[in-house]
Parts: sequence; structure tokens; C-alpha cells
Amino acid sequence: MMRSMYSAVSGLKTHQTRMDVIGNNIANVNTVAFKSSSVTFSDILYQTTSNASGANATTGTGGVNAKQIGLGTTAAATKVSITSAGASETTGNPFDIRLTDKNSTNFFIVNNGSENVFTRSGSFYVDGSGNLCMSSTGYTVMGWQVDETTGEIRKDTVSALRIMQEKNLTSAPEATTQATIAGVLDENDADVKSDAGKVMNLNFYDNLGYQYTAKFAIKATAKDGEYTVELTSILDSNNKNITEGFTQAQMKDIFGDTDTKTTIASYSSTLPECGYTYDATNGKLTNTATGAEVTIGKDGTLADGTGKTIKDVFGVSEGNLKNIKDSDAAGNTDYEFKDVLNADGTHSYQIIKTSATSSLKFNTKDGKFKSIGNGTEKSVELNLNNANLNKNGNFQNITVDFSQCLNYSGKSTIGADAGAVDGTTGKGRKLGAMTGIFIDTSGRIYGTYDNGNTELLGQIAVAQFSNASGLEKVGESCYRTTLNSGEFDGIGVEISADGSSMTTGELEMSNVDLSSEFTSMITTQRGFQANSRVITTSDTLLEELVNLKR
Repeated sequence: MMRSMYSAVSGLKTHQTRMDVIGNNIANVNTVAFKSSSVTFSDILYQTTSNASGANATTGTGGVNAKQIGLGTTAAATKVSITSAGASETTGNPFDIRLTDKNSTNFFIVNNGSENVFTRSGSFYVDGSGNLCMSSTGYTVMGWQVDETTGEIRKDTVSALRIMQEKNLTSAPEATTQATIAGVLDENDADVKSDAGKVMNLNFYDNLGYQYTAKFAIKATAKDGEYTVELTSILDSNNKNITEGFTQAQMKDIFGDTDTKTTIASYSSTLPECGYTYDATNGKLTNTATGAEVTIGKDGTLADGTGKTIKDVFGVSEGNLKNIKDSDAAGNTDYEFKDVLNADGTHSYQIIKTSATSSLKFNTKDGKFKSIGNGTEKSVELNLNNANLNKNGNFQNITVDFSQCLNYSGKSTIGADAGAVDGTTGKGRKLGAMTGIFIDTSGRIYGTYDNGNTELLGQIAVAQFSNASGLEKVGESCYRTTLNSGEFDGIGVEISADGSSMTTGELEMSNVDLSSEFTSMITTQRGFQANSRVITTSDTLLEELVNLKR
């Protein structure tokens, strides 16, 4: 009689345990990455009142089964549905990450300050120290760091991913090493035929990320399909010409392989009331008052002792006069002021400049590029790494490719761009400031910078276990290893190793199925109700037994 009551009590307790689990499941129906649990019942002990006996051939009687009375039920196991993924929830937050499993159940590795624990909840943020952390607990997300020697991920013992540390906030500058000249050069372009030539600007960077502008001039020659290319100056970011005062030989060390003489100004008469007269028929300069012939020194100063210069007499600009004086002082002929006999038999004084140029040649049949320089090369070197210019060692030589030029009739579109023909190689970059962070499907974290760079900052590692259901729940959506789950080796695995992946901007929802939970709640309620009826019935029987004696 009493056995039935105690069996029913065990039934009540077991169904209460099941109801507790159901209640916890429903309470966490909206908890990120929550895994539902279920309870499995089993019977407990049996009291054997009579053992089983076998058949007796002598007497002709058969065997008799054992007589056993059960003593109730117990909660045999609580199973976590850990391998069943919840539905995805789109958040748009780049630091929300959902794990998509292929062959294994993956877990993020997080550290609570004393140990590594594991979670499926990928709701992360970057804290004040730059660490990637769980938004709910502040636990740091663990992963692999970048090897500073190779720039690749070093898969070693996991450590905190401090993705916003100071060294990651900027991207190192790169010097320009290649450039491309491309576009149409119109042989009838007025600029090409002018003394100044068709101007092209090449913007480039040095090793420190400072920007400079190399100015080139393309000029027509007497031959069809042939032009000269000259480096006229290099300007820094403050528009200061860092090649100012360089001789023609020094400029030739930077760019050009041919000495080309060009007339940059011509004078066939003197200024009014300057006191001197120039006779263009014989090329003589005379003092108007005395009629005496006057010669001009190489530095542009008249040789009559008056101290007057070609600026006072012919109106030569201050800049050209300075260039002529500097050339005379340096003992070279980069700039000369000479009397020249013209084709028509007249004379004129001309400022003649000797420049270092490279010859640009096109095929006269189809207008396509032929060569640059004296050979058959398609590129020339802008030799910035020379003693005169690169005293601080911050410049790199630039290979300038001219093969994309065309010599057609029409509008000139020719221009210079940093980088190879592909538009990226050797382009050079300024110092970059971080503008964003993104995480790819393999957990690699990249930083993007305003100089166009994308740099690898680290990689989120994951943990896999031979028996994920054996993990122990420790609250706060985290799990801990047990003897039955398998150990964590401290290194982790790359999620893409078995085809699994990470998706940003999404979270894994709870895998609780409310329809199943409500059904289980009904059967649990009925089971509890039935066990309570056993107790009341047993109580009635005991009451009848007591009432036998009155």
C-alpha cells in the first residue's frame, strides 16, 4: 500500500523537474543562441517478491516469471539540444556574428578574466580598450594575432583580440614606385607646339607618405611622330620646387637621356628710351648717345660699365635673368643669352635653354606608341633616389610607363597617373587613418583606411568538441568543458576548415520550439495530475483499512 504512495511521490518530483526545464526553455525563447533542454525519465528500483523459476520436465510444469514491484521513477538525464541551430535574426550590426555549422558544432572562445569559456552568442562590441567583447558580459573574444614578420595569421595559443589598439588605427604609407602615362597626344595641339609644351602632372608619394608633384612638358619636334619629354620641376605639398637651382646635369640625373636646346625667348629690338639700340640687320647693340658698340657678358650684364642688364635693355624677365646669372656662376651653359642669325638673314638675341629630355616616338602609320628614350623601351626611370634629391632617403625611384600613349588627331587627353597599368601596383599611399572594420566568413578581421589600404588585424578562432552536448552550462549564454565533452587545446580551429562559416550582421536565435514546449507542458501536467490521483487513491484505501476496526 505504501509503495504506491512513494512511487507516486517520485512521479510528482520527476514531473516537477520536467516542468522546471520546460519553464526555463520558455523563459529563454528570445535569448540569443539559447539551446533548449529536455528531460528523460527512467524507472528506479524493483522489489522482487518471487524469483523466476524454470520449467520442470519431471513434473511437467512450466517456468514461472519473477514477481517484481516497481518503486517509482527518476529524471535519468537532461539533454541539451546543442547541435540544433536556431533561426537567424538580421541586426545590421557588423559586430553581430552568427555561426553557420557544416559538419561540427562551433563555439566562440571568450575569456571571463580567469578562464576560457565558450558561447554561441555572437553579439559583440569594441570596448574602451579596443578589445572585441561580448556585449552582454564584457568577456573578451579570443583569437589569433597577426605575425608582424609575415603579415599573416599566426595560429598559436588564443589571446584577446584587441583590434582597435593604437598601431591598428593607422596604415603605414608607401612610396610610389610605378607610374603610367596614357591618353591621346594630338600633334596639332597648340600647347604641344608652344615653348612651354604640353604640361603633365604626376602626383606621387615618398616613404613617409608626403605627396609631391612631378611636372613634365611634352614638346613637338621637327620630325613627325617624335616629341621630347622633359621634367621641368618637382613640387612638394607646399608647392615649393625642390629642384629649384638644379643644373641641367643634375636634372638629367633624375630624368632624361638627351641634351636638347630650345629657345624660350627671342628679342629683336630694345626697350623704348633704354639708351641702347639693337640693329637686327647686323646683330649689333650700340649706345644711342655715343654710337659705341656694346657687348653683353655671359651673366647678362652690359660690358660698358653702366651695370645695366638685359632686363633693362631688352625686357628679359627677372626669372630668366636669374637663370642666366646662375648658369654663368656655375660655369655651365644651361641658360644662354646669344645673338642668333635667323633663317631670313636677320639677327635676334635669344635665351637658349639646354634641357635633359627623353625622346617619345610614335608609329606614324597607326599613331601607336613606339618607344621612349633612345632605344626601344616602353618605360623610363624617374631617378629620385640620387644624391642631390634624396638626401634624407625618403624617395624611391619610379618606373614611368609610356606604352599606353597614342598619337591621334583630336583633343589631347594625355596624362600621368601613379601606379602600373593595372591601376594598383606601385601606386604609393599616404599615411592612412582607419575608417572601418569588417569580418569575413572565415573570421578574419580587416581594417580599412582612407588611403585605400586594407590590413589584416586578427582572426576569430572557434572551438569544436567531440561531444558538444557534454558541455556544462554556466549561465550568461556560456559553456564550460567537462570530462565528457572533450578538452579544449588552447589553440582552437579555423571555422572554414570543415566548410562552416561566420555571417556578420546576424545573430542566432533561440532554438526553443514553443509548439513542442506547450505539448510537453500538457503531457507533464497530466502526468503530474495522474500521480497525485495515485496518492489520493492510496489514501482512500488506507482510510478504509483503518475503518475496519470501529
